[in-house]
Amino acid sequence: MNNPDPRPSNPPLADDSRGPQPDEPALIERSQRGDTAAFNELVIRYRQRAFSMIYQMVRHEDDAWDLLQDGFVKAWKNIHHFRGQSQFFTWLYRILMNVTIDWVRRRQVKGETEFDDAIGLHNIEPASATTPRGELAPAARLSDKEIRARIDAAIVKLSPEHREAIVLREIEGLEYQEIADRVGIPLGSVMSRLFYARKKLQTLLRDLYESL
Repeated sequence: MNNPDPRPSNPPLADDSRGPQPDEPALIERSQRGDTAAFNELVIRYRQRAFSMIYQMVRHEDDAWDLLQDGFVKAWKNIHHFRGQSQFFTWLYRILMNVTIDWVRRRQVKGETEFDDAIGLHNIEPASATTPRGELAPAARLSDKEIRARIDAAIVKLSPEHREAIVLREIEGLEYQEIADRVGIPLGSVMSRLFYARKKLQTLLRDLYESL
């Protein structure tokens, strides 16, 4: 097929906030029979949501579009493996995130410490804050834009798995079980990844926390 173009046309198309459409199973079935027009319709439906998540992982628009393109091409090549055991977007998400995480790993400078998802669960406080919230003390003298830039820079320093967990929880607003289902890992691993991601962010943003 011609590679699907994930970039929105002008004017932008509506996103998929309404969730799966009634004709989605038919589009999937047609795609599995090699119907490129049906698959392109699925691309159009999910590209905005998918792009937003990838962008939060890589923080660069052109790279996000390229990864989205690569992910949709991989999804097209593997569409015949989709068996409907999960929602289509969950299946698609795992493909897109695998492509994105592989890309991040190839470019990320290895951090000083790699945390093990299997340890430290007894210390986890699921409700602990991830990023500074509320108003900063006047002495901090940082604008909202500067604070956002600091937080974004800190998130980029997380490992791919921890970055993904933070994006899904704090930006996408998913519940823990929803993250587990989306990523395909146990609930305990979700809690562990969030715990370590939050501890890392608290260290990187210590001065912001102390200003609250």
